[in-house]
Amino acid sequence: MSHILVVDDEPQILRALKINLHARHYSVLTAGTGAEALELASREVPGAVLLDLGLPDLDGVDIIRGLRAWSPVPIIVLSGRDSTAEKIRALDAGADDYLTKPFDLDELLARLRVVLRRPVAEAPPPRAVIGDHEVDVAAATVTGPDGPVRLTPTEWKILLILLAQPGRLVPGRQILREVWGPEQEEHGNYLRVYLAGMRRKLEPDPTRPRHLITEPGIGYRYQP
Repeated sequence: MSHILVVDDEPQILRALKINLHARHYSVLTAGTGAEALELASREVPGAVLLDLGLPDLDGVDIIRGLRAWSPVPIIVLSGRDSTAEKIRALDAGADDYLTKPFDLDELLARLRVVLRRPVAEAPPPRAVIGDHEVDVAAATVTGPDGPVRLTPTEWKILLILLAQPGRLVPGRQILREVWGPEQEEHGNYLRVYLAGMRRKLEPDPTRPRHLITEPGIGYRYQP
């Protein structure tokens, strides 16, 4: 059974969630700090993460980015931060869902069932090569002949989706759905703009790409 990793610095919340999840036959791991959460997740990959944003050592959004650098694990944020800006920040960083505290337990369990039903995306390899650039997925870095190359968070999301399926066509609608949400599946212009920018950064000749390939009208492919 895959574990549910619960991350919160309030012992009573950790205890309550652990009891209720165990009662519903989930296996549970708990962490009170961001560092502990990342260590547990790397040692034993969880089936889903329930994450508080207000941790004593790391901001929860940084935890999301750290997990997203190497894992597609579903992440549900449980936070007292209820502003729209905070929700957008967490979702843009890679969270799958967001519940504000205090939350209804039955609603949380329903949302947990939803994310656990979703097909788990393949994880990208720890390292990949794009032309003369080396991608270190775990460290979230790209290094080229002239040194580090900076990718935006959205470019990273797109690249990780492509790297997870080397040589295989990834439909454009799938990428749009995973990066921007299901309501944006028709906005293929988003991808054209981002792929053009990624090619300028990563391809030896952006006008004749060899590694980030477009299949017109269908999708995109990472060709090692």
